[in-house]
Amino acid sequence: MRGPRIAVLAAALTLAMTASASAATVIHFQPESVSALSAQLHHHEVHALTLHPTPAPGHVHVSLNDGRHMTVVYTASDEARLLVLAHADGTPISIAVAKPKAAAKPAHHTLRYVAGGILVVVIIVVAAVLLVDRRRKLGEEAADAAPQSQTQQ
Repeated sequence: MRGPRIAVLAAALTLAMTASASAATVIHFQPESVSALSAQLHHHEVHALTLHPTPAPGHVHVSLNDGRHMTVVYTASDEARLLVLAHADGTPISIAVAKPKAAAKPAHHTLRYVAGGILVVVIIVVAAVLLVDRRRKLGEEAADAAPQSQTQQ
């Protein structure tokens, strides 16, 4: 009786821990202006920057020391100024590289194979039915012809 209770309790705790761990990893970026980011860099409030230069216009993901996360849309002319300010502040910078799109998977023709298989089975069944029906009719004709030939003799 005690074993099932412990198992249920362990499962519930595992689910609760998994849910809280996944909820903790979700980061919500709030929009911010370039001038506000410059002011935060001057005041040493920025923990890390991640530049996403493509597609244009680029954007920066900003992690602040107080735990907030911001996103700043910048133009190509703002990029150099932001990099200089970040280097002067000593803020770690990373540049995100776009992952190349994976090559398209080769098309598997399983539906075609299934349809072809079904078609072959249907053809075989129809041929079998026609063959059995033909033999049955030939057997009936032979049976009808046999009594007539016996009566004629």
